[in-house]
Amino acid sequence: MSRRVVNLTLDTLEDLPRNCRGCVYWELDPVSAERACANGDPGLEKEAWVSQTLLEWGSCGKIVYVDGMPAGFVMYAPPANVPRSHAFPTSPVSPDAVLFMAANVVAPFAGGGLGRMLVQAMARDLVKRGIKAIEAFGDAKFGELDAESGQVGCVTPADFFTAVGFKTVRPHPRFPRLRMELRTALSWKSDVEYALEKLLGSMSPEGLLRPVRPATRSLSS
Repeated sequence: MSRRVVNLTLDTLEDLPRNCRGCVYWELDPVSAERACANGDPGLEKEAWVSQTLLEWGSCGKIVYVDGMPAGFVMYAPPANVPRSHAFPTSPVSPDAVLFMAANVVAPFAGGGLGRMLVQAMARDLVKRGIKAIEAFGDAKFGELDAESGQVGCVTPADFFTAVGFKTVRPHPRFPRLRMELRTALSWKSDVEYALEKLLGSMSPEGLLRPVRPATRSLSS
């Protein structure tokens, strides 16, 4: 079984699960996101966001492939590039941190170490770029309808973040803000890796895969 991690680009963007490919929860502010979903094309909005972020900041995500099949991804960016980050009751993100936006391992591949590969690839990328910490908004009631967004599952479970070493820096009954020093992610132990796989797998939609294009280039680092 071959596994490889590549950068999220405009080419590999098409390999995200279908529901994630058209989701602009993080990429737009709440009003704009609602308008795009109701009247526009959220897929085009997401493509525009990825394009702009790549130009202004660089790599903003990783995708993992198993035997040529896209099996999971993570996305991250500076909070200034993520309009939704300003709408949380526990914002703003600390000025020295990047925002962990989203993570997903597709259910058939959960439990195989892919979540660890993705998050460690993200950590290595950010450490090389001089970034020392990553923060995230967790959902303490994951699975329940979010009254503001009307969606379930757009925010990663808070339990996931605490299980893999994040510490709460601003508590909240629904959306606490958590933080992890990036070098912690590069030295995880097996019990933390297991928690990561279990939680990411529980978030994953099934049946959303499509074959990868042969020309996709693997990450060298």
